[in-house]
Amino acid sequence: MIKMNINNLRKERERWMAWKNIAPLREAVQSLEDVECTVEFCDTIKINGDFGKEKIYDVAKMLMPWRKGPFALGELFIDTEWKSFVKYNLLRPHFDLKDKRVADIGCNNGYYMFRMQEDQPKSLVGFDPSPVYKTQFDFINHFVKSEIVYELLGVEHLEFYEEKFDTIFCLGVLYHRSDPVAMLKSLYKGLDKQGEVILDTFYIDGEEEMALCPESSYSKIPNIYFVPTIKALEHWCRRAGFTAFEILETSVTDTGEQRKTEWIEGQSLEDFLDPNDNTKTVEGYPAPQRVYVKLIKDKN
Repeated sequence: MIKMNINNLRKERERWMAWKNIAPLREAVQSLEDVECTVEFCDTIKINGDFGKEKIYDVAKMLMPWRKGPFALGELFIDTEWKSFVKYNLLRPHFDLKDKRVADIGCNNGYYMFRMQEDQPKSLVGFDPSPVYKTQFDFINHFVKSEIVYELLGVEHLEFYEEKFDTIFCLGVLYHRSDPVAMLKSLYKGLDKQGEVILDTFYIDGEEEMALCPESSYSKIPNIYFVPTIKALEHWCRRAGFTAFEILETSVTDTGEQRKTEWIEGQSLEDFLDPNDNTKTVEGYPAPQRVYVKLIKDKN
């Protein structure tokens, strides 16, 4: 049986914060004054306090690109690439986190976890091996002062983690993994004997159990390996051990949810689609659609 020392891994990854491109960001966040703030956890996470807008702006700009949000710090509005409240509000009717141990896999800067606090979960743990996103989280949490735990770990470490979870969110991660069934098994092992996973991933239309395997990129994203039909996704999940597969919602990603703003670098959705046919990607594949599912583990 494979063993993994999570504490040793934590120490190793803490050293990432001293990388020459990350250290200045850490220092900027750590230089912020301690300010009493009021916070509203609504579609835009609104933080109000007696802080200097100019310094806050400079630090926030250093931390680009901002993918998930949006956030408002006083008069400063961080208009993130994704209007993440679209996904959160779509999923909101389908979960209740009161007194539960909750994990968010691929948590980015923690937007969803900040919103989840409204349910008063027992614990909230985010997993994401990105020093930049961790630093964005620390920037926001400097003012929010939540008890959320952010781990520089990935889904592959979940089964070795010291805590098992009642609910795991895994939003927009599965298609980045070259072995999706192995990843689903990691999610399964991260749950207690009973628990649920809220998952979303790209899908293609079709009644058969099959998957699109992009040659080199999908929607200009190079690390997209498989885009399944919903039937194929269900089969992956059942092979991983889940006893129930419930489709919650489906949606088509559009520029009302994802678009280029001054707070990101590079391109966004409008650059990823065929300029003459927005039902196709620039590679000629079907344009991104998402399916949201709830997976149940019930191991007596």
